[in-house]
Formats: sequence, C-alpha cells, structure tokens
Amino acid sequence: MRRILPLLLVISTFSSACSQQTPGLQQPVEIIRDRWGVNHIYAKNEHDLFFAQGYSAAQDRLFQLEIWRRQATGTVAELLGPQETKRDIGTRLFQFRGDITKELLHYHPHGPQIVRAFVDGINAYITEILKTPEKLPFEFRVLETKPGFWTPEVVISRHQGLLGNVRDELNYGRLVKLIGPEKLRELQWFHPITKAGEPDLTLHVNGDELFQPILEIYEAFRLPLTFKGRLSKADEDEASRSVDDWFDTEKQFVGSNNWVISGNQSASGYPMLANDPHRSQSTPSLRYWVHLNAPGVDSPGWNVIGGGEPTLPGISIGHNDYGAWGLTIFETDNEDLYVYDTNPANPNQYRYRGNGKVDRWETMKTFTETIPMKVGKPVQAELKYTRHGPVVFEDKQHHKAYAVRAGWLDTGCAPYLASLRMNQSKDWTEFRQACLYSRVPGENMIWADKTGTIGWQAVGLAPIRQNFTGLVPVPGDGRFEWSGYLPIQQLPNKLNPPEGYVATANNNLTPVDFSHRNAVGWTWASPSRAHRIEEVLSDGKRKNLVDFMALQADYLAIPARTLVPLLQNLSSPTNQTAKALAYLHRWDYKLDPNSIAAAIYVAWEEQLKQAVYLQKVPKNAQPYLKSLPSKRVLDALLVPTASRDSLLLSCLDHAVAELTNRLGNDMDKWQYGQSKNKHITLTHPLSNLVDKAMRKKINLGPLPRGGYAETVNATSFNLNQTHGASFRILVDTEDWDKTLGINNPGQSGNPDSPHYGDLFPIWAENKYFPVFFSKEKVKSVAEETTVLWP
Repeated sequence: MRRILPLLLVISTFSSACSQQTPGLQQPVEIIRDRWGVNHIYAKNEHDLFFAQGYSAAQDRLFQLEIWRRQATGTVAELLGPQETKRDIGTRLFQFRGDITKELLHYHPHGPQIVRAFVDGINAYITEILKTPEKLPFEFRVLETKPGFWTPEVVISRHQGLLGNVRDELNYGRLVKLIGPEKLRELQWFHPITKAGEPDLTLHVNGDELFQPILEIYEAFRLPLTFKGRLSKADEDEASRSVDDWFDTEKQFVGSNNWVISGNQSASGYPMLANDPHRSQSTPSLRYWVHLNAPGVDSPGWNVIGGGEPTLPGISIGHNDYGAWGLTIFETDNEDLYVYDTNPANPNQYRYRGNGKVDRWETMKTFTETIPMKVGKPVQAELKYTRHGPVVFEDKQHHKAYAVRAGWLDTGCAPYLASLRMNQSKDWTEFRQACLYSRVPGENMIWADKTGTIGWQAVGLAPIRQNFTGLVPVPGDGRFEWSGYLPIQQLPNKLNPPEGYVATANNNLTPVDFSHRNAVGWTWASPSRAHRIEEVLSDGKRKNLVDFMALQADYLAIPARTLVPLLQNLSSPTNQTAKALAYLHRWDYKLDPNSIAAAIYVAWEEQLKQAVYLQKVPKNAQPYLKSLPSKRVLDALLVPTASRDSLLLSCLDHAVAELTNRLGNDMDKWQYGQSKNKHITLTHPLSNLVDKAMRKKINLGPLPRGGYAETVNATSFNLNQTHGASFRILVDTEDWDKTLGINNPGQSGNPDSPHYGDLFPIWAENKYFPVFFSKEKVKSVAEETTVLWP
C-alpha cells in the first residue's frame, strides 16, 4: 500500500470538470468521482442527494438496473422469451401487495420521499440516455431492447433477497420419509441442541406426496438469469439439473466475515471494524461504493460512505461521522411450507379449523395477471393465495395444495433498505434502535464508534413457533401457526464484551438456552472461519490496519490442522503419493497460491468428503442431501480404525491421480493458484451472445487465487472461484480517512468505462484502495468533477 498509494495520488491530480443540466433537481449537486470510480455526492438538500445517487447508479450500472427492474416486475419473458414465463409467474405470485406508503415509511421517516427521489434520478438518466440510444451499453444492443422506467415498487422487490429455508424444509420432509428423523439428525448438523431428539422433525403430512415439483414456481423466480437464447429440450433438462446445483451452491458459499475490536485491542487506541460479505463473484459486482453528503431539514444531515447495492438508496455497510457498521448473515427462518386438503368439489377451497376448532372450507383469493411475451400472445396467469400465502403447487389427484408462508412479504422486508436509518445513527443506542427496522435478511450487525463503544445485534424477522420447529412441511389446517414475531431486541446481542472484540462468520452464536429456539436457525456455517478470526484477535497483540488486511486475506485452513496429522504415521508404496505425503508433512496449513502442498491438500480433502458422503448417506437420500457438513466429515475421520487409515491413503492416491491428469506429472509445478487449478475468471452473462473480440473485452481473468470456502479469505470450493468477498472495508475510527476498501471487479458495469475492471487485479492480490472521507482528501484523488444543475 505504501508503494502504490503515492503513484495513485500523482495520477489522480489530473482531473476533469464538467456541468450539465438535469431536470428534476432542486439545487446544484457536485459529484466528485475519484480515481477508483467512487462517486462522492455533495448535495444541498436530501431530495437532490438521493436523486443524484439514483442518477449516478444508472450511469454506472444501467443494464444491471434494467435486469433488476425486469425481474422485479415479472417482465423477463418479454425480453428473453417464453422460457422465462414461470419466472414471471413466480415473481408476480410473490410480489409485495401491501400499502406502498406504509412500506416506504418503515425504512426511514422520509422513506417515501427518499425512494421516490432515488427513482426519479434513475429515470432522469434513462430519459437522457434514450435521446442518444447509440450510447446505451452494449447489452441493450445485443438484446435489442431499451431501459424502462422505475417506480418505488421496483426498489422494494424481494426477488434477490437471502430469504429463508423453504427448499430445505421440503427436502428435510422428503428425507424424513426416506430415512427417518434420527438418521437425518445424524447426517445434518442441527445445533445448538439441549437434548437428544432435537430438533423435532415429526412429519404431520403425507411424505409420499412430497416428491413432486412443489417449489418449481418459487425456484423459477429466485434463479439468476441466463442469456442463451431459446432453450432446446436438452437445455431444459440441463437447466432442471442445475437448479439444485445453484441453490446448493448459494446455501453453501454465501456468507460473510465481520469483526470489531475495542480501543484496548488496537494500536490506535480507537475501535476498529472489518467486514467482507461473501456473495457471487460477477461482472458487474453486486456491491457499489458511494459517498453521500447533504444537510438535513427536520432530521440529521447525511455524511456517509460505504457499499450498498446500486438498486437501493443509502449505504448498507460503511461509516458516517460518528461510527462504522457491518453485517453478516444470521440464520433466521421466516418461511414455512403449508400443505392443505382441498375441496374435491371446489379446488379453490381448503380445509381450515376456525376458532371453535371446527373444520370449514376457506376460499383462496385469486388474481389474474397478464404476462407479456417477447413473441406471441401474452400469457394469462391465475395467482392463488391462502390465508398463509402464495399457492405454489396444486396436486389435484390427491386434492392437496401447497403454499409458502413468507414472512418477507410483510411490510418492511425489502432487503437492506432499513440501512437508511443506520446511516444517520450517532451512537450505539441510535444504531440499535435503527436495527429494529432491519427485518430481511437475518444479520449480525456490528458497530464501532469514536467514543470507544463496540457492539453486536442480531437482527431479522423471526417467527415464534410454539409447537413446531419449521424444519419440515406442516398441515395448513390451523394447528401450526406463528404467534407473531420475536422482537428484534430479544435476539442475541453484546455491548462492549470483556474480551474486547466481537467476531461473526455465519457461525452459531445462539446460546444453548435461548428461550425462543424455533424462531432462529438450526443450521449454521462451519465455525472454521470464526475460529481463525477469534484466534488472531485474541493473540494479545494490538492490531492495526495492516493486521486487519492480513486477516481478511488469511488462507490458513483450520480443517487441515485436524486432517493432515492423521497421515503422520502412514506411508505409501506409490512414489507420487509418497512424495505428496512429504509435501503435506512439511506444510504450514496455508492455502497460498504458490503452495504445492495446498493443491495436494485441497484435492485430498475433496476426495475425503466425497468418500465419507458415499459411506454415510443412503443412496435414496442423496438427491435431497447433496453434501455433509464439515463437522460430520471430520467426526467420521477422527475414529481411529484400519479402514480409516486405508481410506486416508486411497483418497490421497485419487487426489494425486486427479492432479496428475490436470496439472501434469511434474509435482513441482502443482502450484495451487494457477489457471488449471485455483483461479478466478469472470465471465459476463452475455458472453455467449457476442463475438470473440467483445468477449475479450467483457470477460476478466484468469488470475491465480488461494484459499477455499473455509478460510477467512473465503474463495469457495470451486477451482474457479464463484463466491467470496468482492467487497471489503476496513475502518479505524481514529481517522475516517484511513478507511480502506475494494470492490471487484470495478465500480462500473460498462466495459467502455475505465472502471469496469480496474480493481480486478488489485482485488486478486488482496489489496485495497484508500476510501477518503474528508472533502480535502477526496479532492486530492479526484478524477472527474461534475456539477448537475436544475
């Protein structure tokens, strides 16, 4: 950083300035774009601030915004064709249908005005660019389309949220039918528990009827878009297989790290914060850095910097003048799958018990939606709802209906939008109060401020279930109902803990004796990342930003500490395997890109996981339980038997054979990080629709990587990194101008912009750029200054 920064500062002094008229503004707005592509927006009022945020986001991410709009409005089939009809039906089935003003007021007292200003800013840029459509980003030309206008309803769409576990519930129900509840508890790691037999997995519905495409419509609207043109039958079959793969990958790899330390633990004497959300690696990035500055009128002003999503106003992760905050996923369960007996004489009626416990027929609510098609006539879709929620499947042969109760369809559940309240928090009390409005997704919110306070508050929509766990489908006849939501302040939290730090990494932080056990999750991420973070933070050394950079980039594999020593007294008659053993015996357990032992270990661990999985999971259960938790694998391998030792060596033989096939016979060339092994290549979604020259322009990589899914620097188990931290932030509250950040591959989604992929090589080397906060420092790295005026 010390070598790079002076060069960046020299380059950035050559900045340009321009001004342009922008109808919709009330007063002039100054936007300083720094040399890393971050917009620092200085407005004279709140309306213009968020108008300019929307305008700037559209300027940088227009195609990303258009795809969001189409997904949010259920109009993808109009763009891509009839193969997207089920997606559009699912989107409309799960649309928020409540009072939009009440919804927007939940996120901020000025929520309606903020969101409408943001939308107006997006639309102002769209109106402007449509005057010169030849300047639209290339995706619009390839797909022969133009961007559409936004409404507040687009902003509050839930379609890309990290929402719940209804797919797990259905699969657990199937598994209970196939192998029984005890076997499922043995294979899955449900925790924390207080006694044997927890959690309760009793199935109160007909398990034989669960093996149908019950969640097909739900899955359709949750899947990411693919741009392949019309699907052939073979493509449809492949798409069906890939649905499970995508959801399983998202469940396994989506996560985050964050931590805060007190001033007693830092070199500066002030609290420090780190956060790196782990989501899908893509171009463009999910996250978007921005700096928002404007005075308030009847509320505090705005001076906040950090990352959010380009589709949302405000900042999700960052800092203001007073404190810094970050997030990771905390497992709440706000979805349940209900099964109904329907009336043989009228399938739109379902059995429900009234207050007098007497069965009666209730009639579903129905709506008809018209879905436009790219070619041909529009499709008429009938949407049905029970008292619990959208009907996703009807089994007319057995007179059954299935509906999803989705808490996130309630008011105030647009993901991350409640961060608007956090953006103006001045202390822990105000921040915790703001957290009470953060309902989706479930999160570990952390805080650090200049006064010396650090804290953690779990947030999220947590239904109270008095008589069931929510882990398997239940009858929708009235016997299994939610008793409201657990007040967020009753979720786990800490303030200034005696150990001087808080660290979260999607691991379980719920006390064993937590009183509302069925309101929060039963499955959590492997604790490896959390244990490594805690190990470093508690080593007795005061930490600085260099230490935080090293920890976010940490490649030490905690599972290797357990597995590699099991080979200590083993030998192999095979020369290559013996050589691999020697590498592992000398290894420091770090998955560095240049390490040969790292390549051997990762291939071996993968073979071990697969072998234990095939041993432990009955064949008929494998379609519904695709992998075992790391704990179950490690526990199985810790039992010292001759067959265990034989398995260790045979898996190493297989790993060596696989690496030989992929990397060649010369083991000295088996570096972990390389294009044939661990790397990252970012492929644009439209890559298959353009020529070779354009592919070269829009695709990035390969670049070598290290780590895997269980290192602090989480890079997924895939050899081509699919998930991990594209966005990172490090904060020392002593001086906001010391903040460091990154956003892979760049701030812009337009390949014609210099900020499309400029951060990719910096990110790949686990480096950062300075995130300046004071206007003096911002000006020193200005690349372009634009004044928008009414």
